[in-house]
Amino acid sequence: MFTPDQYQLIDFGAGRRLECFGRLTLDRPCPAVEDVECNDSAAWQNADARFERGDGEEGRWSCKCELPETWTITHGPATFELKPTPVGQIGVFPEQAANWDWIAERLRSISQPIKVLNLFAYTGGSTLAAAEAGAEVTHVDAAKNTVARARRNAELSGLSGAPIRWIAEDAVKFVQRELRRGNRYDAVVLDPPSYGHGPHGEVWRLAKHLPQLLEMCAELTAGRILFMLLTCHTPGYDPARLKQMVSEALNGGAISASQLIVRSTTTREMPGGVVVRLE
Repeated sequence: MFTPDQYQLIDFGAGRRLECFGRLTLDRPCPAVEDVECNDSAAWQNADARFERGDGEEGRWSCKCELPETWTITHGPATFELKPTPVGQIGVFPEQAANWDWIAERLRSISQPIKVLNLFAYTGGSTLAAAEAGAEVTHVDAAKNTVARARRNAELSGLSGAPIRWIAEDAVKFVQRELRRGNRYDAVVLDPPSYGHGPHGEVWRLAKHLPQLLEMCAELTAGRILFMLLTCHTPGYDPARLKQMVSEALNGGAISASQLIVRSTTTREMPGGVVVRLE
């Protein structure tokens, strides 16, 4: 997990979350806690910036002070460069930290060379964890600018020379091509969105495309799978449902499924989606 000087969840409720990333405190939307009450109303007055959604995909930051263009936080050996974006994201999902620790632990227990495929890889938390633990990683995300940010994080983390392939492509198309080429992997990490678009207009719908992608990932790892890690933030997909989907695609195995959570400084638990782990 993050150390308190790098990240803290201060409070959440009424559809928002109050978080401290290094020296900056941010107030951002969080639909998962729409029906939850805030715990400390006074704490919200200390936010350095607040993000409000607009009518479209983009919104607006309101700042008490001038925010830096970028700043960094660390998680173990990994460094993340953060910056406020027009959609309210800043470059890291803190609820994933426990998964990064889990990935590194799995890989360090294996002495043989391991090939990891990270799909919908965002700014590279899982990629950095796997590479630092000695794996060869293929990092795939549809957005070129996001892949560039992940490469920057690798550089800041001292991993610019690590065996990482950086791929800006639609995840489904990439996996299909890897199957045709006969390439295989030992582990797969997926963090698919509910909806999305590839670089050439490809449409992703989790409800429609996730089962097919899981089946293809099973083929990519046939006979050699070390682990699969799936995270999901789509309403209606609870741990039991996602566990069943993974089990059907990979024909069983040791599978666990649970809610992702982030604990606040007062030990309250904010929901952060679902995680399914197969090993």
